[in-house]
Parts: sequence; C-alpha cells; structure tokens
Amino acid sequence: MRQALRLASRAMGHTRPNPLVGCVIVQDGRVVGKGYHHRAGEAHAEVLALHQAGSAAQGATVYVTLEPCSHQGRTPPCADALIRAGVQRVVAAMTDPNPRVAGQGLQRLQAAGVAVTVGVCAEEAGWLNQPFVTWITQGRPLLTLKMAASLDGKTATRTGESQWITGALARQHVQRMRARHDLVLVGIGTVLADNPRLNCRLRGGRDPIRLVVDSTLRMPLDAAIVGSSGTAALWIATTDRAPLERRAAWQRLASERGDLHLLLCRSTPAGRVDLADLWMQLGQREILSVLAESGATLSAALLDAGLVDRLALFLAPLLIGGQTAAGLLGEGVARLAEAHRLTDLRVTPVGADLLVEGALVNRCLPV
Repeated sequence: MRQALRLASRAMGHTRPNPLVGCVIVQDGRVVGKGYHHRAGEAHAEVLALHQAGSAAQGATVYVTLEPCSHQGRTPPCADALIRAGVQRVVAAMTDPNPRVAGQGLQRLQAAGVAVTVGVCAEEAGWLNQPFVTWITQGRPLLTLKMAASLDGKTATRTGESQWITGALARQHVQRMRARHDLVLVGIGTVLADNPRLNCRLRGGRDPIRLVVDSTLRMPLDAAIVGSSGTAALWIATTDRAPLERRAAWQRLASERGDLHLLLCRSTPAGRVDLADLWMQLGQREILSVLAESGATLSAALLDAGLVDRLALFLAPLLIGGQTAAGLLGEGVARLAEAHRLTDLRVTPVGADLLVEGALVNRCLPV
C-alpha cells in the first residue's frame, strides 16, 4: 500500500478535480502491475495497473489508495474492470467520500465475490487526499499557509530588507510546493512590494494558477506576474470597489488573452475582498488545493476567516530583532484565548533552516 501511495503522490497538482490514486497488483508475492492516475480524463490507476498485469491479474490481490469507482464518469467504472479481470482480493486504504461512490464500489466488488479489506494505511491516504476530501465534502479548497521568518518571528529588518531570510534549499522546497498545488495565492501588498512571478522554477516543474487578491485593482498592468507563465492562468480577485477605469483596463487585457480572469467578489464593510465568498468561487472552479504565500495582512485575514487548514513555516537560524521590524501576522490577537492553535506538528530540517508543519485546530477534517 505504501508503494501505491508513493505512486499516487507523483501526480500531486495534476489531477484536479479528481483524487490522487495509486494501485499495485500482487500475484504470489510478486508485483505484476502498478499505475497511478495522471490527470482528469485519463485512465485511472486500477486500469493502468491491470493493463500492465495482463493475465497475471487473475486471482491477484489489488492494493489501491482509494475505493475503486463504481460510476461512469469520463472513464468507465474501475470496480467493473477489476471484476472482469478476475482479481481475488481488493485492499483499499479508504472509502471514496464522493457521494457517487461512497462504498458502492466496494459493495459491487463484494457482490461479485471479490474479498475486500478497507483501512490499510488509512491515515496516510487521508492526508494525501485531504484536498479532495475537503472539496468533495465542503465545496472549497484546502489551504496551506506558507510563511518564512527568523527565529524571533521577523520577516524583514527594520529597514524592510527581506531577501533572503531563508536559504537556497528552503526556497527550492517552496518551488516544489508550488508545483504540487492547484493555485498559489498572494495579496496586492506582496505584488507591489516584491513584484513576484510565482511560477515554478524547477526543471520540468508545473506552474500553478496564480491568484492575486486585489480589492481595488491597484496591480500594474505590466507587473511581472502578468506575463511570467506561458502555461498557467492568472486570476485576480477584486470587488465592485475597484475604479471603473481600472476594471475596464483589466477586462480589455483579459479579452486579449485567455489565461487572465477577474473574479468579482463580495466586499467586506472595510472594502476588502470577502474571503469566504472567494473560497466558494474557487471551489466552484474545481480548485482543490491552495498555497498562500501572502504577507502579514492577508495571512492574518485568512486565519481570522477560519480558512487555513495547514501551516508550513520556515524558520531561519537568524535573530533580527527590532520593534518596528515586520512580523508574521501584523497586529495579532489581543488575548491568548484568541490565538490560532496547531496540532499534528512536524519539524523537518531543510538545509540550515527548519520547516514547521501542522494543522490548524478545528480544521482537521475526518476522512
């Protein structure tokens, strides 16, 4: 099953709105077929593994990271393909939360005389497909908030110098994170201050959709992010508070190119993008996973809106100090009882830096 999970993870960032699925077929203790789902509309993991196994699938045991589908979608049901191949047993890490499946694939297998086991490596499988679980059950994407700071929580010096707090290996890790997410998000403050491109700079890496939260369309038309990717779209979340001439200018540019889209969101009483409304729009556009690389203001707003599911915090072995030096979350909470708490913490060295990962309490979803 762990081999099947490793296979499934190869397609991170490529399968939306489908889940990540890997499959390994074993006959007499020997792997005879394996496969993983590459992208939506293409063959599922079980079909690829069956094709590789051929006649050796007869009487074999199938290990699959998610319950085989039982419905006709873009491809035929995998449960039927396994039955036709004559497999003896199917071991699934977890059931499929999609209401169109939800145990029906396993029931179909059992009705055909195939032995079924569920729950092997369920925790690992649930973590891998948490974006899909979140989207299919709640209609919204899963959000990972990425931040970087010195050990004393500073993101820049008192003069504003911030590049680079973390080392080269940590920055390379962020590139891999971008490639594994459907969409990367920043606020207009980050665009104006840093003029980022937000593409994936790894060889063979995949650019995510880039989203800028810009309530009044202050972003320059010639910002680096506008022309930084030939493969991924640029979305701008804005409101009706944006001046008409700015909206007209961006709409003209959007009409000239198919990879630029304005998302008109409700505005808050303060005139900012209503993040809850934006999140529902992202879910409707089949976005399963979001990586936020936002500054202190937007990061705090995402946390306060209860939208952050996971945290990835890079800590550099530096002490910057200074009462006026920028921190991770701006003004912050007034009382400890209001603090955002984490669980399932994991600390990993990345070069000279530390990566602290965790889940936000009350955002851990059942699988």
